[in-house]
Amino acid sequence: MYHQQTPDMNENGKLVALDQQYVWHPYAPMPNSVPAFPVKSAKGVTIELVDGRKLIDGMSSWWACIHGYNHPRLNQAAKDQINNMSHIMFGGLTHPPAVHLAKRLVDVTPQPLQHVFFCDSGSVAVEVGMKMALQYWHNLKLSNKHKFLTIRGGYHGDTFQAMSVCDPVNGMHHMFSNILSPQLFADRPTITFGEKWREDDIDSLKTMLQEHQNDIAGIILEPIVQGAGGMRFYSPYYLKRVRELCDEYDVLLLADEIATGFGRTGELFACDHAGVSPDIMCIGKAISGGFLSFAATLATTKVSEVFAQGETGVLMHGPTFMGNPLAFAVSLESLY
Repeated sequence: MYHQQTPDMNENGKLVALDQQYVWHPYAPMPNSVPAFPVKSAKGVTIELVDGRKLIDGMSSWWACIHGYNHPRLNQAAKDQINNMSHIMFGGLTHPPAVHLAKRLVDVTPQPLQHVFFCDSGSVAVEVGMKMALQYWHNLKLSNKHKFLTIRGGYHGDTFQAMSVCDPVNGMHHMFSNILSPQLFADRPTITFGEKWREDDIDSLKTMLQEHQNDIAGIILEPIVQGAGGMRFYSPYYLKRVRELCDEYDVLLLADEIATGFGRTGELFACDHAGVSPDIMCIGKAISGGFLSFAATLATTKVSEVFAQGETGVLMHGPTFMGNPLAFAVSLESLY
């Protein structure tokens, strides 16, 4: 039986050496010559290292831990749920935390979003959202609408469809450009949050829509804030115009709220700054208060009702851990 023990100072070096030998960290080489910092515990905004040093986590674990670490209410929600069941598949089954969380998410997101597909990570939520959009048009016998339009400077995840709509030049995935689905990229907005709006800021995206309307399934973007692209805040009027143009040119709007959702921008969701609702919304990171990997993709009835008309009659996706009760229970506590 494995017993976790906090290493003392003498064991700290061994732990780092084993980590460097066996563990492949994110965005790091293997082997990695730069040692990771061994963590003993975390509480509130403070990370305590094994060697006794304390760090203030200004990044909240990649923008996820909105209530801080080791929050007693989230801990208790997980303990209460684990006594009932820690996991159950979601195919043909459901459970109270799932139903109540779906209802809660519909209540707090923009009103047209009425249906929730749960996922196990943010990039999967983006994959699901993009798949929804593609299958939506396929079901309507318009499978020529198979491309996505986005703005430069964006980041949407590290899985393949998500990578295809990340910035193609300054992003992290340019080395895969010859195998990713080719997408359309408009100039990023230049008018920042709070500046006076000028209509020419939307010209590049509008031109793309005019030239490729029949090919575009949807516009996907991070509303208001481009996170990994430099924490760039752009004008809510830009987002408002994007919504209007999507309606005018008959394309879907996909809002990637994974980093911006749950109060990260001063509104519960970044779309609220512009008073708009997307056709599809991807959420993650802070949905569980950063407690567990969890995410969701929400859709309007306009989108969801088309799937019954399609060749398969269903959305062809089903992550193994999408119905994890622990994640639901903690997320519910976080939202209340």
